[in-house]
Amino acid sequence: MHNALSYKTKQFFFVLIKLSIVVGAFYFIYNKLVNNNSLDLSEFATFLTENKIFSTKNIISLLFLSVINSFLEISKWKILVSSIKKITFPEALQQSLGSLTASLFTPNRIGEYGAKAIYFKKLYRKRILLLNLIGNMMQMAVTVILGTIGLILFLQYYPIEINTHKVSKFLIIILVILAFLLFGLKQKRYRIQGILIKKVKRFITELPFKISVLTFLISTLRYLVFSFQFYYLLHLFGVQLNYKDAMIIITSMYLLASVIPSIFIFDVVVKGSVAVYLFSFAGVNEFTILCIITTMWFLNFVLPSIFGSYYVLSFNFDKQNDL
Repeated sequence: MHNALSYKTKQFFFVLIKLSIVVGAFYFIYNKLVNNNSLDLSEFATFLTENKIFSTKNIISLLFLSVINSFLEISKWKILVSSIKKITFPEALQQSLGSLTASLFTPNRIGEYGAKAIYFKKLYRKRILLLNLIGNMMQMAVTVILGTIGLILFLQYYPIEINTHKVSKFLIIILVILAFLLFGLKQKRYRIQGILIKKVKRFITELPFKISVLTFLISTLRYLVFSFQFYYLLHLFGVQLNYKDAMIIITSMYLLASVIPSIFIFDVVVKGSVAVYLFSFAGVNEFTILCIITTMWFLNFVLPSIFGSYYVLSFNFDKQNDL
């Protein structure tokens, strides 16, 4: 009798947690859209309606690009997990969208790690955390490589006055932080989520070469898809920039925005601030850029999170631990 009550109590709290995640995600989405200090939602809606920017054809094209973006991310996860366990595409879909919803309001999407790990037996969880880290590192690597090229070209096209004193102070701070990190990494007791650094390095180096290459290629394709989607929106909003000039600014924007820590729900604010500044050099007005950033955020994070809420609510802990 006691065990039955204990089980029911656990199930009740588990349902409560799932509801809290979904309600929390929807509240943050609602709050960001309605109480946006940078962009008034009614003004945004009026502008779209009056200018007839989103025709049926344009909406279908934008949604198609968002679906491709999600498809590539889900495929990347499926390939990564295949290094330790075979999962189906629907399972990868559930894990990717469910974890996106669960991590929506956590700093730098940190909640995604735990959300994906909970889909697997305890035996696999540490490796799942590392696989998710590798996937994010691959995406970040693409962002840094293309972003660095874009930023170099941006600085050649649009000279910016640099305060050498402030830059020097910033570099000194970065060097001090790196020195502490390197010192910490050398300590034998230093651990990440209970895993020794040596084991982390070994796990990464032992990942099959084919999987590493495929993950990097998919990350690159995904980057090209969502950056083209941004360019397509620039075109829809009447911004007269050719693809090359637009990509120089877009890649620079994603690089700079990615290195600024933020709560994920405010990622749109971070990208908005960086984008407004960078695109101002090309003569693009602030309102247009904020509209595009908001649209990108809605298409690639809000919509998938709404679908992901179904997987959060239907999640069965006992069943998932059979994986």
